[in-house]
Amino acid sequence: MDGDADTPASEQVPEQDAAAYRPRYELLAEEILRLIVELKLQPGDRMPTENQLASRLGTSRTVVREAVKILSAIGRIRAQKGRGLFVANDEGMLGSSRWGSFFLPTDLDHVFRLFEFRSVQEVAASRLAATRATPADLRAIEAAAETCEEGHLTGRHELFDQGDEDFHLSVAKASQNPFLVDAVREARRLQRQSSIIGLHGTVGGHAEEAVVEHSAIHRAISAGDPDAAALAATVHLDKTLEDYRREIRRRVFG
Repeated sequence: MDGDADTPASEQVPEQDAAAYRPRYELLAEEILRLIVELKLQPGDRMPTENQLASRLGTSRTVVREAVKILSAIGRIRAQKGRGLFVANDEGMLGSSRWGSFFLPTDLDHVFRLFEFRSVQEVAASRLAATRATPADLRAIEAAAETCEEGHLTGRHELFDQGDEDFHLSVAKASQNPFLVDAVREARRLQRQSSIIGLHGTVGGHAEEAVVEHSAIHRAISAGDPDAAALAATVHLDKTLEDYRREIRRRVFG
């Protein structure tokens, strides 16, 4: 006989419903995330209290507390004793503070792996940008490329660096994929560690080539050619990596 034969039919859960069952606190956690978006709360912003959440979402404080535990565990909410709930700085697996625990800026193997990761992101971003970029995106990419060129021609390294940062992020944004934007931003933060520790004062070594390479990426994206954009991005990253390798070897090993 079936194991639930003694259970009244009115209390039995259909097999398909049992498989789809999710605890109330888990569903509430999703509702709280939607509320954060609805209220346009940013990292660091104070959230409604547990009582306010319970009232607003039509549930008990006990369920809210369990939902908050879930969101705290995955880094989306920060609960401060005596102060309340706050939207957390959700770095997740892309957070450079996590990568920083094992990334060594002058370790050539680490630098290579970082650029390997950057290549996956930025080649994909360039390919997507060629089919998704808006006129505003194209203007941002062009402006950043021009800033790089001005920084190179005038010898203003800080201006070049700012243009380079803006260029890569503008291409990522033109992909219309926020995950790629975050990944590009965080990987470049780690790259700057290598630049500061191992490559200070060497912008001129690859700057002239970088200006030409940026222009090629911009032209391909503007032309709506995904293959050309991907190739141009690959060439640029490969040459940049070689510049890093050469300079780190020189500075660290003499």
